[in-house]
Amino acid sequence: MDITFYIFISMAMFAIGIIGVLAKRNALIFFLSIEILLNAANLLFVIFAWRWGNQTGLVWVFFVLVVAAAEAAVGLAIIINLFRSKQNVDVDQYNVLRG
Repeated sequence: MDITFYIFISMAMFAIGIIGVLAKRNALIFFLSIEILLNAANLLFVIFAWRWGNQTGLVWVFFVLVVAAAEAAVGLAIIINLFRSKQNVDVDQYNVLRG
């Protein structure tokens, strides 16, 4: 397949992620949308590394996956803690950091 097909797939994934971040107020949807954004970037890294035969893109994918795994662990812990305290996952209800 042509590289433009994969670029359009990555752009569609990124658009879905942006729409999820901007439109939804649910913390879990917000969290999953950020994961979709990271996977769209990973797809581009892999495709460009494959196209030009450069392994640097694959190294970046590894680092993005490590950051995504750390974000998943910390983010889910925060979401679970906030849900236990407020019984709600709507991000508009959380003003805990305000004085």
